[in-house]
Amino acid sequence: MAIILGDNQYGKAESRLVRIVRDSPRHEIRDLNVTTALRGPFEAAHLAGDQSAVLPTDTQKNTAFAFAKSHGVQSVEGFGLDLARHFVADVGPVVGARVEIEEFAWARAVVDGAEHDHTWLRTGQEVRTAAVTVDADDEHVVAGLKELVLLKSTGSEFAGFLTDEFTTLPETHDRVMATALDAKWRLSGAAAADPDRDWDALYASVKTLMVREFATLQSLALQQTLWHMGKAVLEAHPDIAEIRLKAPNKHHFAYDLDRFGLSNDNEVFWAADRPYGLIEATLTRDDAAPAGDAWRASAGLA
Repeated sequence: MAIILGDNQYGKAESRLVRIVRDSPRHEIRDLNVTTALRGPFEAAHLAGDQSAVLPTDTQKNTAFAFAKSHGVQSVEGFGLDLARHFVADVGPVVGARVEIEEFAWARAVVDGAEHDHTWLRTGQEVRTAAVTVDADDEHVVAGLKELVLLKSTGSEFAGFLTDEFTTLPETHDRVMATALDAKWRLSGAAAADPDRDWDALYASVKTLMVREFATLQSLALQQTLWHMGKAVLEAHPDIAEIRLKAPNKHHFAYDLDRFGLSNDNEVFWAADRPYGLIEATLTRDDAAPAGDAWRASAGLA
């Protein structure tokens, strides 16, 4: 029986990088968590310990910090593209690079009724994410967010579901719907490489569309809500090839107050943290170019 080395990559995980722009009295901040990974002919490193083709992971970390200074961080997607393109174009053995970035939000402190120029409070409704992949054939940008916590107190139903001898859940036509949404949307080829793309504006638009659909749809199921959220994004943004949504159903059960002689008309709830339903959906265009099998898993799309 022959043993062969399969797919492999290596890189530097979770470099915590903070870039502050200080070219005016009003400073700006971008707070990132950067992970890089390189692919190429690195078999000798595994099979014989030969490091001659291996760019150290410490160098990958240093590159991220140097690029934060020399290129700036206008957006996490653009910064990821700058890094990935450098590794593929400028580091001889590298044939493919993946850069994953999380961004943590800060809000300006308000002092005496005015925003302070150089003090912030850690805030943000979600963590912004980007996974950039570059190789000789194509470029892909998977932008996204995670842990966007949403709740609406009505406008959600769950009824008409399949039942069997183990079903105890009652039907409802008025329930709380809550989730902590993870979403990823992919741009590839020319769409990903567009030098004039405003990544921040695209992010804001996608988030706004998803929140709007969550809020306004009379939902018969969380699955239906995800479909409408993803559909709205793809209809508004033709450059987005696909969107993947993952939504835990954060159950809120009306608490039994009858035993205390109190009525409970969907006013007091037990927020159960687990177990929870987990709903996932991917929406694609029928003419969308594939992400490429080699990178789907590493970009979180497999």
